[in-house]
Amino acid sequence: MKQPRILVIYTGGTIGMIEDQSTRTLRPFDFSHLMENVPKVKMLDYEIDNFQFHPPIDSSDMSIAHWQQMARIIDGNYSRYDGFVVLHGTDTMAYTASALSFMLRGLNRPVIITGSQLPIGEVRTDGEENLITALQIAAARDADGLPMVREVAILFENYLWRGNRSSKRSADNFNAFKSNNYPALARIGLGIEYNLEALMRPAPDSQLNVVYDFDPSVAIVDLFPGLSRVTLNHILYTPGLKGIVLRTYGAGNCPTANWFIDAIKDAIARGIIILNVTQCFHGSVSPNRYVSADILSAAGVLSGYDITCEAAITKMMSLFGRGLRHDQVIEALRQPLQGEMTVR
Repeated sequence: MKQPRILVIYTGGTIGMIEDQSTRTLRPFDFSHLMENVPKVKMLDYEIDNFQFHPPIDSSDMSIAHWQQMARIIDGNYSRYDGFVVLHGTDTMAYTASALSFMLRGLNRPVIITGSQLPIGEVRTDGEENLITALQIAAARDADGLPMVREVAILFENYLWRGNRSSKRSADNFNAFKSNNYPALARIGLGIEYNLEALMRPAPDSQLNVVYDFDPSVAIVDLFPGLSRVTLNHILYTPGLKGIVLRTYGAGNCPTANWFIDAIKDAIARGIIILNVTQCFHGSVSPNRYVSADILSAAGVLSGYDITCEAAITKMMSLFGRGLRHDQVIEALRQPLQGEMTVR
């Protein structure tokens, strides 16, 4: 086996932060600082190169332009490296993982996204372990010499998750991410145990085709008791709005008041596409299980099944960005494109 070549893309985030002595707040530092604190990386005997955002960013500042920058780096270096590791802040990591999964069509190499809850320079940190494990997974090969992982995935502490199935579930636990509706791609303990049945297996000769364009003419509407007609209509009549991710109760349920249903019907009649996504961490939208969910379905609201909110909004932005016709966007939202949902 040849020496693995891995490209690390350092965007910023807690993993590379240091404490500002004057304000006692954390701020991004540079990649050299990060690597100085993980001397064990040299023991891997990999050829590791890096690309650093200038300046490194807090992931709360993540934008479509940053997603496009990451995709360009991967696209431009795709044939030169066996795998890619993206170091990223945790707050928007699931959005980035979902967005990259829809951008990197035909991906046949690992893109492993990781970060940490504590800065890598701390005495007790999860950053060192996450970085080393992410590098090992990016370099891993199966019995045929092909990459073990051939998709965008999030590595955090004890688990490797499909990127567009993941959500941040804890602000202070080392196992910060979870995929409640899809099994782990790998479990990390004394060794790395891969779940071969869960891993995506594109054709070995698949060619990378990067789709860069996103259209941000979308919004997320969270239902809550007390949501008013004025507030809902204010969102639904946003100029240029094309799509809504509607986060509903339970199995896709909503208020049955006439004003609410009429507002939804009116929006759909005006060409706005509405995707029904459950607020629950686990489970799926079941359009015909309850009366209120059935009313939404009858009005033309699409079922998002078990898709995460992060995957739903990035998928919608990607589809609109591709310039597809209205009916083509609807059709694409009804089916999994990158393993992001299970249609029941």
